[in-house]
Amino acid sequence: MTIQWFPGHMAKAKREVQEKLKLVDFVIELVDARAPYSSQNPMLHEVLQQKSKMVLLMKKDLADEARTAEWIDWYKDQGIEAVPVDVQQPNDIQNVIATAKALGEEKLERMRKKGIRPRASRAMIIGIPNVGKSTLINRLAKKKIAKTGDKPGVTKNQQWIKVKKDFELLDTPGILWPKFESQEVGYRLATIGTIKDQILPFEDVAARLIQYMQAYYPVVLNERFGVSADQDDMGEIFEIIGRKRGCLESGGRVNFEKVADVVIHDMRSGKLGRMTMETPHMIDLQ
Repeated sequence: MTIQWFPGHMAKAKREVQEKLKLVDFVIELVDARAPYSSQNPMLHEVLQQKSKMVLLMKKDLADEARTAEWIDWYKDQGIEAVPVDVQQPNDIQNVIATAKALGEEKLERMRKKGIRPRASRAMIIGIPNVGKSTLINRLAKKKIAKTGDKPGVTKNQQWIKVKKDFELLDTPGILWPKFESQEVGYRLATIGTIKDQILPFEDVAARLIQYMQAYYPVVLNERFGVSADQDDMGEIFEIIGRKRGCLESGGRVNFEKVADVVIHDMRSGKLGRMTMETPHMIDLQ
């Protein structure tokens, strides 16, 4: 099954990114630390061409710390600086600024050697929807510039934002690629809330998450929902969770839709603890 989700404004955004790329020195790509590979945009590789890039692993406070460390090493092997970010932590914001300044310094040094007066570094900040880009921009600028929201696709236009005297950011709308060739990518993004909940059946998304937890987070699954790693009947699993969490209809029947909502909400809100939906090893095997 091919999963498609490509609103018209995203096609326009891609063209605008290509046009504006020549105005910046490097690119800051935001991905979700819970699914770094799935939440990057493969379409951007052809668009960005040879531009230098740094990656921000957003929502690090919701991601498995050990997995985040693995992803940082994975990016490092590709020559890419990856910085984990919790937008509520001032030190993380300062780390983003310092890393960006270092990345932009190379071009500024070339300008100095040519006798050109250096200007502030310029970066394009880009990422798929609902990854926390607008909140980060507001933190960097220390004022409310970008609109924020908990639904994908809030930012619709490009704008320049000045970050102190250190560098300037070109904000862009969140861009998602036209389709997901891999079902797993689609389900991971649905789990963390990157794509709209209506795109995939919520019960299927919850079932995939439960299966993943059985393999990688069995203790959490058992403690939170009373489900063991060796239970394989998903209908029975939903029944167990529904009765444990009170997802009942009149007559005592379990409402599977409510069960799915509980499981996904607990994951997204961090009630299941810090969790990452993929590892570099899993991606290397694809």
